Amino acid sequence: MLPYLQLGPLRLWTYGLMLAFGLWAGYYLLRADIRRRQLPVNPEHLMIAIAFAGIVGAKLYHVIVTSHWTEHQPFAWHQLFGFGGLAWNGGLLAGFATLLWYAHHRGVSAWSLLDAASPAAAIGYAFGRMGCLLAGDGDYGKPTNLPWGMSFPHGVVPTTQRVHPTPLYEIAGSLLLFFVLTKVAKRDVAPGMVFAVYLIGSGVFRFAVEFIRINPPFLLGLTEAQGISLVAIAAGSILLARTRSSALAVTAD
Repeated sequence: MLPYLQLGPLRLWTYGLMLAFGLWAGYYLLRADIRRRQLPVNPEHLMIAIAFAGIVGAKLYHVIVTSHWTEHQPFAWHQLFGFGGLAWNGGLLAGFATLLWYAHHRGVSAWSLLDAASPAAAIGYAFGRMGCLLAGDGDYGKPTNLPWGMSFPHGVVPTTQRVHPTPLYEIAGSLLLFFVLTKVAKRDVAPGMVFAVYLIGSGVFRFAVEFIRINPPFLLGLTEAQGISLVAIAAGSILLARTRSSALAVTAD
């Protein structure tokens, strides 16, 4: 793969480059949706806060949960200051928590803001997984003989075996989810429904792809990501049922 680009004396790590592209694309999508919804929010300030919190959350999650609890390694606090070790789940939780804090601070509907941020989160995830694919950072799947299997001999975590290119699967899933979210967002739906669809869709895709990834089991034969995915699917289903009930109640009135 292509872990970095060498431009003379300058070395650009492709994962970081894709992360920057993902933040850039997410910002423009979030700004457009905030303006469409006419929310009294400064998208630049909000995106800076989400980006900072997301990176810090991704680092902390990797050190505390992924490395220590799941992989049973000693705390490696020095990883907080390196370029690697970013866990999407930690970044997502911190980013959405920051968004909720911002909504409360500005007196804005939290559900409307979560709805506006959901398509941006889906497209940001797609860019992040493209970075994983280019870097060959170990997020690939199990060995396979399928014709689209790939090897990563020059990756950050190299393998000469042909394996499932699971980042490509997740990119496809994220783009499909983004398409669905944009369609739902254009309809006159109750606040929170777009976010509910995001939770369910992202949870289902991640739960499914984990069966062919190389992550170790965490609890009851499921990986850590699958456990979080089940929580996301359950929360999204409850929220979807509540928003649909609210919409039906308003229609009946």
